[in-house]
Amino acid sequence: MKVSSIQMDMVFSSPDENYRKAEELIRKAVKDNAPDTVVLPETWNLGFFPRENLYALADKEGERTKSLLSSLSKELSVNIVGGSVVRTDGEDVKNTSYVYSRSGELVASYDKTHLFSPMDEDKYFKKGDHLSLFTLDGVKCGVIICYDIRFPELVRTMALKGMDVLFVVSQWPKVRIPHLMTLTRTRAVENQMYLVLSNSAGRAGETQYGGSSIILSPWGEVLASLEGEKEYIITATLDMSVVSDIRNSINVFSDRRPELYNI
Repeated sequence: MKVSSIQMDMVFSSPDENYRKAEELIRKAVKDNAPDTVVLPETWNLGFFPRENLYALADKEGERTKSLLSSLSKELSVNIVGGSVVRTDGEDVKNTSYVYSRSGELVASYDKTHLFSPMDEDKYFKKGDHLSLFTLDGVKCGVIICYDIRFPELVRTMALKGMDVLFVVSQWPKVRIPHLMTLTRTRAVENQMYLVLSNSAGRAGETQYGGSSIILSPWGEVLASLEGEKEYIITATLDMSVVSDIRNSINVFSDRRPELYNI
């Protein structure tokens, strides 16, 4: 599976501009790199996140996002892990990721389960209540959103259900990029899986986001990366035989002692 991760610099509180830019970047990624899968960052439709008029700015029931991603995935014959968007769900607002196959079919929808309380995300958004596992081109994948990566039990649960590739979509601030680099490599190595990170670039309000998008092998090797906060696209090919080879040679999953764990 060849994957392109888009490090997008979205315009805060400007959905029209961001939908235009997201489409432009997806088309560019496909034209320049011919990937099987394209990945966007977290809350790319608004940035993270406007407190004023949040509900009014949010994508109503996710319809605009679903229409765009469905049509693009089918037209371009590419899988799209659609980062996440701010969208309404009835009277609630959710931070939601949509995933589309290259045929234009919605194969997964995930609402962020761990909301970032230091920035009051939990006061404006409703928590999700399910994991997100799906298959793209025969590969078992999963997606999590930003703060989720700080919860190893979430990712391990997904790995135990057969996940071989984890997509992490985020709006991670520059000041804590060292944490993100440690967490992504740790999750890849401890779960013996590929990890594809799409982090945002640019600024939202007082916060500078850190970019540094990266694609990691199950050995923790860097397959592609981008230091700094500029808008850019990185691409790498994931050899799925590496996953089975490492899991057969270092038997982390069969050597577990779940009867001792109390989490």
